[in-house]
Amino acid sequence: MSTLSGSELVKPTLGRSLLTVAAVTAAILSIPLVAMQFTNEVNWTGSDFIAAGLLLASAGLVLTLALRRFRSTKQRLIAAAVVGLGFLYCWAEMAVGIFTNLGS
Repeated sequence: MSTLSGSELVKPTLGRSLLTVAAVTAAILSIPLVAMQFTNEVNWTGSDFIAAGLLLASAGLVLTLALRRFRSTKQRLIAAAVVGLGFLYCWAEMAVGIFTNLGS
């Protein structure tokens, strides 16, 4: 039986990473789904769930691929920041149309 030292990092398989992205996406989408059961303030349609799911899943997949590609902590932090800013831009644009009329 081999043991891993503290310096060896075990990289999860791509299938496990994709499953993690799907699970996190579903968990985040469950928040408005549950909120809709208790209040009329949250009123999402099926297309809202599809759009949010595509946005979350694509950001998660791009982040997963970027983290697999880059090895240094600095590169990974920059990649995470770029993906995060891209996600926030798309989310804000779809919600209220900050720079275009997508949200209005």
